[in-house]
Amino acid sequence: MAGVTAREHAEALDAADPLAGFRERFEHAGDGVYLDGNSLGRLPGATRRRVLAVLDQWSREAVSGWHDWIDLPLRAGDALGALLGAAPGEVIATDSVTVNLYKLVCAALDALGPGALVTDRGNFPTDRYVLEGIAAARGLELRIFDSDELEGPVAADLGGLGEGDVVVLSHVAYRSGALADMAGLTAAARERGATLIWDLSHSAGALPVDLRGSDAELAVGCTYKYLNAGPGAPGYLYVASELQGALRSPIQGWFGQSDQFAMERDYDPVPGIARFLAGTPPILQLAAVEEGAKLTAEAGLAAIREKSVALTELIVALHDEWLDPLGFELGSPRDPAARGSHVSLRHPRAWTFTRALIEAGVTPDYRGPDSIRLGVAPLYTSHVEIYDALDTLRAIAARDDLPDAPPARVT
Repeated sequence: MAGVTAREHAEALDAADPLAGFRERFEHAGDGVYLDGNSLGRLPGATRRRVLAVLDQWSREAVSGWHDWIDLPLRAGDALGALLGAAPGEVIATDSVTVNLYKLVCAALDALGPGALVTDRGNFPTDRYVLEGIAAARGLELRIFDSDELEGPVAADLGGLGEGDVVVLSHVAYRSGALADMAGLTAAARERGATLIWDLSHSAGALPVDLRGSDAELAVGCTYKYLNAGPGAPGYLYVASELQGALRSPIQGWFGQSDQFAMERDYDPVPGIARFLAGTPPILQLAAVEEGAKLTAEAGLAAIREKSVALTELIVALHDEWLDPLGFELGSPRDPAARGSHVSLRHPRAWTFTRALIEAGVTPDYRGPDSIRLGVAPLYTSHVEIYDALDTLRAIAARDDLPDAPPARVT
């Protein structure tokens, strides 16, 4: 069999790939290599057809279409929940990650706290910003701890937690791709009387998530990355059924009201997960969420995870052979079991190389100050694409005439 640095090796992996047929079910712009599915997934053909069908229904039925649309946040939520190890009625598709995190943090503080707010310095910025705002508004302590830059938070990092604290962590770190121990960290928080909220944005759709099996109580996530629901698609939130009666959303709206059309009375939240709805749901976008979840379920998360590991392992192997001698450093865990579906390659000239890759037809992602993120979406990323992208990066990095690009604003 051809060695890892031979293109024939990648071609053989593609020929044996059981998910290869899913690639044709996505729309591909141009002939370039797209390795930014960890930021925005591609458009599934089924989603285009579904959204057009909803537009047709709107045209035919106008307001009468609500008979079919009104439960879409719950239907899409259950479709997502099946991919996240949640029970029916524990996930609702609504709003953005930022808004949903605000809801859950406030609800947890009101019902279970109040204590300090806690997160790690490497967490995704919007999570930290939400906590900063809530801490300032409520006069609470915000504690930000430093975890291992490569491996992410571990149970020992939570040793200072106390009763009523609310912790927010990412399941997969957005810079390094480190995969957190959901069960272990959840248990460590609970042992200290704290509540842990998980951000699943960089894991959902790319690897198996087991919220119930990990005893997770609360979680949020987005749908526009590996779930391919489109730019700005609604996020989701998860509340374990045991907690739903005790928690109340701080954003009260008519879609969370127990008798929605009895409008001449005080607010009374509906029982169950729907109490975290607020305003009128965006039906076109939720249709795309449901289609993305269906496609992912059809492929199966076990097969998706197996291919994700194979793709990221190929990146690591080619890095070691080609890029390490050129001054690169692996910015992700080397153990595939501790890694999500993207790999960060670190270099002092990462921004310059990122711009050169884009000009050469390869779309990666940059995270300051020195990381090129290569996101693999197993439903449409091929092994040959990985090979070609790394080969292109090797050629770019070996050049001695490449001027530095202007400083990036992306961090």
